[in-house]
Amino acid sequence: MPRYSLLRHTDAPDDPSGCHIDLLLEDGPACRTWRLPELPRLNGPAQDAIPLPAHRLVWLEPRSAAVSGNRGWAERIGAGLYRGDLPEQQDADVAVELSDGPLAGQLRIAAGLCALTSP
Repeated sequence: MPRYSLLRHTDAPDDPSGCHIDLLLEDGPACRTWRLPELPRLNGPAQDAIPLPAHRLVWLEPRSAAVSGNRGWAERIGAGLYRGDLPEQQDADVAVELSDGPLAGQLRIAAGLCALTSP
C-alpha cells in the first residue's frame, strides 16, 4: 500500500501564519502534496488545501530538516498508509482511505478543500 506523511512546516516565507501542515501522498517516484492550515480532524470542518509542487519520497521517512531554498523547516509529525488510486490529472479530485497512522478515515480533496470523514 502507498504511504502518506504529515509535515509541520514552519517559517515558510510565503506563509503569513508561520506554520502549516504539508500532506503528502506517495505517487510513484514523488509525493503529491497539499498545504493545510492544520491537521484534518475526523468529521471536522473542511479546510483549505493548497496544491504544492511534488515532494521527494525522503519526506515519507522520519526526519526533521531545513527545506531547500531557505524556505523554512519541516518535521515529519505522522505517517501511515492509504488505500485508493490517485487520479492521473494533478488537479482532479482525490478520494483515498487513510489508515495505520495518526489519521484514519476517508480523505477527500476537492475544489481546494480537504476533509476527513468516517469510512
